[in-house]
Amino acid sequence: MTQNPNLQKLSEAGVSVWLDDLSRDRIESGNLAELIASKSIVGVTTNPSIFQAALSKGHVYDAQVRELAERGADVEATIRTVTTDDVRAACDVLAPQFEASHGVDGRVSIEVDPRLAHDADKTVAQAVELWKIVDRPNLFIKIPATEAGIPAIAKVLGEGISVNVTLIFSVERYELVMGAYLDGLEAAKAAGHDLSRIHSVASFFVSRVDTEIDKRLDKIGTPDALALRGKAGLANARLAYAAYQQVFEVQPRFQGLLETGARPQRALWASTGVKNPAYPDTLYVADLVAPNTVNTMPEKTLDAFADHGEVSGDTVSGTAVASQEIFDQLTAVGIDLPDVFKVLEDEGVDKFEVSWNELLEATAEQLRAAGQKS
Repeated sequence: MTQNPNLQKLSEAGVSVWLDDLSRDRIESGNLAELIASKSIVGVTTNPSIFQAALSKGHVYDAQVRELAERGADVEATIRTVTTDDVRAACDVLAPQFEASHGVDGRVSIEVDPRLAHDADKTVAQAVELWKIVDRPNLFIKIPATEAGIPAIAKVLGEGISVNVTLIFSVERYELVMGAYLDGLEAAKAAGHDLSRIHSVASFFVSRVDTEIDKRLDKIGTPDALALRGKAGLANARLAYAAYQQVFEVQPRFQGLLETGARPQRALWASTGVKNPAYPDTLYVADLVAPNTVNTMPEKTLDAFADHGEVSGDTVSGTAVASQEIFDQLTAVGIDLPDVFKVLEDEGVDKFEVSWNELLEATAEQLRAAGQKS
């Protein structure tokens, strides 16, 4: 099976192509392996919404849920078993990509309970627990970049555990995330961990920024405001990449760790599905091409890029000045950027909590039904 040429070009430009979806059916049917072979997929991300969708469709989980019900498993134990089994299986499917990339790719992410987003100690405890349960070196534990998440990220990394930091919306918060990564590496080094085995990505959300800011620009309604629609998400991500370059390519703190085997914490572009149909459906892929980055795409976006995506070289490096000008213009027309980022973070945590609660309710119903049949 040959690789899709558009996605292959994206990979050759330094962008690791990851799939923002996972289900047992995708694993067992061979679909995930097919995407690896034909569409350059070298990683998978999950979140509570993805698991909620997977468990609510079809009957692929029925037998396992019935078995767990017979054993007396409660709702949370059932969800933990089902989701960690899926992630472990996906880790095994991606093991060749993990080995071939020396641990950079071939990664699968699982998120801590979103209800713990504001509790650092419980986040750390669950991250350690998930790491032990899945028991695969190519796992990423996803931790949200809330205020409580920042110290949790450092502690988990310090335990030698690889982390995908999620729900990053602002460059200011991203700088704290990179600081936490370096704190974690230094703690891991002091504890005797092999830094070359500790990896991390920082998931910077893109389309949601445009959705929120465009809504505010429409409300302002002036020509200057309307002319800025669809520009904030890319500008924000490009400013984040400039911050990444400063920390991992220029500043001496990481260079010292690099000498002992540390890897840079790659920027990952998340929320790359286009929400506004007026924008090109490959916007958040084609315009965010840069070396040593990850783009995790929903399948619809992956298929769109495979069909008509174009790679025109690095579209990020050297754009910081122009991107800052976009932000200055947004402020000038009345956009309160700190408020935008706070709203987005709060909404992000809330959405995952809602999905998690729906997952709890659906699983409870499945357990009741399984108990009645037995």
